[in-house]
Amino acid sequence: MRYFIYLSYDGARYHGWQIQPNGISVQEVLGKALSTLLHEPIEVTGAGRTDTGVNASLMVAHFDTTQEVNGQLAYRLNKFLPQDIAISSVRKVKDDAHARFSATSRTYHYYVITAKSPFEPYAYRFPQPLDFEKMNEAANTLFDYIDFTSFSKLHTDVKTNNCRIMHAEWTQVSPIKWQFTITADRFLRNMVRAIVGTLLDVGRGVLTIEQFREIIEKKDRCSAGTSVPGNALFLANITYPDNLFDL
Repeated sequence: MRYFIYLSYDGARYHGWQIQPNGISVQEVLGKALSTLLHEPIEVTGAGRTDTGVNASLMVAHFDTTQEVNGQLAYRLNKFLPQDIAISSVRKVKDDAHARFSATSRTYHYYVITAKSPFEPYAYRFPQPLDFEKMNEAANTLFDYIDFTSFSKLHTDVKTNNCRIMHAEWTQVSPIKWQFTITADRFLRNMVRAIVGTLLDVGRGVLTIEQFREIIEKKDRCSAGTSVPGNALFLANITYPDNLFDL
């Protein structure tokens, strides 16, 4: 039987979601917890990879088990897992449902603050003045493209760098805090952090909107801006077709 597990985590202590040979990952910790509680080897497959230090206010993963899982599993996992990983629910799904390949969209949030804040571990403090109106104009140009090689980590194993971006916008959430929301059908490794870093170059006047377009069209990662730190990035939502849950 296959189940979707919905969770959130603070990524500060982890080398990302994916199991790594040289560091602890969220996938490893969750898999070990499920294996211990269900008394059988359990492998978990996530909806995507988050990089080292990146957070998730919502991640979805799937796992298979020979057992009928009841509503107590989320409660038992939360007692077993460390404080920085929290399970919100476990839902039975169809056998062919896949946390990664069945997803229709993913949404990320990135937080920038313009002054000192006690919550700085979860935001990127940027001291220079930023023109968020221009940054939104530049973000709107993302809808005109599908190939985002310029914002992809080099030498990855993906077959295509094409993504369909559905939403990209900066909104002010407090006098000193701005949130960048971006939704797409899929994301490349490091893509959101590279987009944000390049948009910040627009906001501080280093790049024009036309130059931002040219960077995308070059399909060259070296032409784009520096990737921003991962601590301010949150995987915020993942959507699936309703029929995956119609059992």
